[in-house]
Amino acid sequence: MRDLSLDALAAFAEFAEDGNFSRAAIRLHISQPALHTKIAKLSKSVGTPLYVRRGRTIEITEAGRRVQRLARDMAASMEMFREDMRDGETTRPVVLAAGEGAFLYLLGPAIRAHLAHRRHALQLMTADGTAALDAVRAGRAHLGVACLDAAPRDLDTAPLTRVGQVLALPKRHPLAAKRSIRLKDLAGAGLIVPPSGRPHRMMLSQMLQSAQVPWHAAVEASGWEVMLHLVKLGMGLAVVNACCRIPAGVVTRPMPELPALQYTVFSRKEGVAGAAATLQSTLLAHADAWMMSR
Repeated sequence: MRDLSLDALAAFAEFAEDGNFSRAAIRLHISQPALHTKIAKLSKSVGTPLYVRRGRTIEITEAGRRVQRLARDMAASMEMFREDMRDGETTRPVVLAAGEGAFLYLLGPAIRAHLAHRRHALQLMTADGTAALDAVRAGRAHLGVACLDAAPRDLDTAPLTRVGQVLALPKRHPLAAKRSIRLKDLAGAGLIVPPSGRPHRMMLSQMLQSAQVPWHAAVEASGWEVMLHLVKLGMGLAVVNACCRIPAGVVTRPMPELPALQYTVFSRKEGVAGAAATLQSTLLAHADAWMMSR
């Protein structure tokens, strides 16, 4: 471990971003053979492979991800040290990764409260689910917010807020006369859903299939805003989060058979400090403020 090179660590962290030697070498302004050599020496120093080849693709090993996190942590620490030496206080922004929906509907009150104090710069990173988890694990973000089925063992997590699911439909639709919607009420309905493979669509499809309710995809669309706009246009019905802002001409009805979604704030296992800890406290303090702002 005494042979670990800071330069090699930085080079591997860049390569591990996308597992592509060519692009990483260009970003680092070095040749591919030089990058191969740096990573080979680093792997030898660590004593385990940092990546494996599977056909034409490269997969970063778990050890490689740990080395990547170490490199990001060291780079961040060095940057903070340089800033402290230069002006006595760090000006690096705290980075928060979350999905578009979370920024639109859930996190606004907390972000406004954080900015009102003007203690620390804040950088927002739009990253859904897995991407937010990866950003925190890799050290590109201090904190992440996402809807998680289970708490990852390698991260510190705290429950943020629970959000129900509702059916959005045109105000004059026959189902609008109901106080709540059962799955069976959607029999034969044309639904506006995300593309195949997206978690929301998979959940909804499984629930309807279990209830033996036939349905079809009227439109495939990504993002609550677009889906609600299409509902307003009369293109179909949509199951959306209860925190969404509903446009004029559209109403929502609760769907008690669908599970509430648990949003979680997460960070690296070693926890957060300074500006990141302040932001985390603010997020938790304003966790349910979205209910008041609807």
